[in-house]
Amino acid sequence: MVSRRNFLASAATVVGAGVVSRVGAASLPEAAIMTSASTQAPLAPPNGRPYNPVVTLNGWSLPWRMNGGVKEFHLVAEPVVREFAPGMKANLWGYNGQSPGPTIEVVEGDRVRIFVTNKLPEAHSIHWHGQRLPNGMDGVAGLTQPAIPPGKTFVYEFIAKRPGTFMYHPHADEMVQMAMGLMGFWVTHPKNPDFMRADRDFVFLLGNYDIEPGSYTPKTSTMLDFNLWTINTRVFPGIDSMNVRQGDRVRIRIGNLTMTNHPFHLHGHEFVTTGTDGGWIRPEGRWPEVTTDLGVGQMKAIEFIADEPGDWPFHCHKSHHTMNAMGHNVPTMIGVDQRGVAEKINRLVPDYMAMGERGGSMGSMEMPLPDNTLPMMTGEGPFGNIEMGGMFTTVKIRKNQKPGDYSDPGWYQHPKGTVAYEWTGDMPAAPQAPQAKTPAPGVELNVRKPQGHNH
Repeated sequence: MVSRRNFLASAATVVGAGVVSRVGAASLPEAAIMTSASTQAPLAPPNGRPYNPVVTLNGWSLPWRMNGGVKEFHLVAEPVVREFAPGMKANLWGYNGQSPGPTIEVVEGDRVRIFVTNKLPEAHSIHWHGQRLPNGMDGVAGLTQPAIPPGKTFVYEFIAKRPGTFMYHPHADEMVQMAMGLMGFWVTHPKNPDFMRADRDFVFLLGNYDIEPGSYTPKTSTMLDFNLWTINTRVFPGIDSMNVRQGDRVRIRIGNLTMTNHPFHLHGHEFVTTGTDGGWIRPEGRWPEVTTDLGVGQMKAIEFIADEPGDWPFHCHKSHHTMNAMGHNVPTMIGVDQRGVAEKINRLVPDYMAMGERGGSMGSMEMPLPDNTLPMMTGEGPFGNIEMGGMFTTVKIRKNQKPGDYSDPGWYQHPKGTVAYEWTGDMPAAPQAPQAKTPAPGVELNVRKPQGHNH
């Protein structure tokens, strides 16, 4: 649900009179606030030039107002509470009530004015990642602008010069502020709505967090060992599916603001990369693949024809990125009989459970969890435990999904005879390797220990 926050009463104290006179605005535009973590319907443009809107997975697009031919937005950087999945919430920093912030959609050639109000406890700035704009609007605190002090509002204004897929994020105390969830998506649509048209256009950002079980606030100094890998600050099974009609041309735009790369893999289809953070790729520069790697700070747009019905996974192919609340110092216990140990420990810790003896099946384990955390692998599917977490979702393709309908159609009903099944017949005898008639001759080795660095 979108509510509205009106800043008219405090505009005189929040925005300096000089800023107001320069932009010619009598008041700030309203700041829309989102309270739901569910995927919102696409925002059809109420004014301005037409475009084909995107759908932000577990997110939304920011409304605007037109003022003298300028498209005006209002972003509010503030503390927020974000639900990663049912059973876990975190104290983050975000924009307009959410982390990530709302997607900003404009059209190539639009003059855009963004009011940024800082409600954080420290200085802030926003970098418009990938945009062509005046140097003083680039958003690097201390270099291209003074930082935005707490309680103040700054104005960014530029022309959206080229269409494509972009992001926005802080360039002030960047490691802390991004680790706390400050980021957002930006799409500049082509001025010709028929150029690069897709039937479904999804967007989301990749994030990483280190939140200890029982805690509510991320560790902001972590560089490598994150325990939560997110799609739009959600983890499976809290990530919505992407629901499409069979035969649709589907575009998925991904931005990576984590500390590492992510090879994203689609099941059941081939796709081509049609755009990067540098712009659209000419058709002769594309090739089919099923996995594409996204580097740090990179954006890509992939496209495919959804011609195979079913519930198809779409996920990062680093296996530990499809897990939640991971422990990095857990020893491998495969093959270790822990029955005697478990019995003794249970006398002291009644809820103790031996883990890893047979290697896996963690999604089916039932054991108490600390407050405000999630199982490592969870999610229930039509055939049992899915045993996934983190950066994992599905593309649900249905023949009867109507154009413009993004609702979840439920689990796929497989035609008879198209599901893998257990074999109950006789097993063939294992072939025997032929016996050698004569033993192989022995081999004698002479080993000499090298002396000095030159050997």
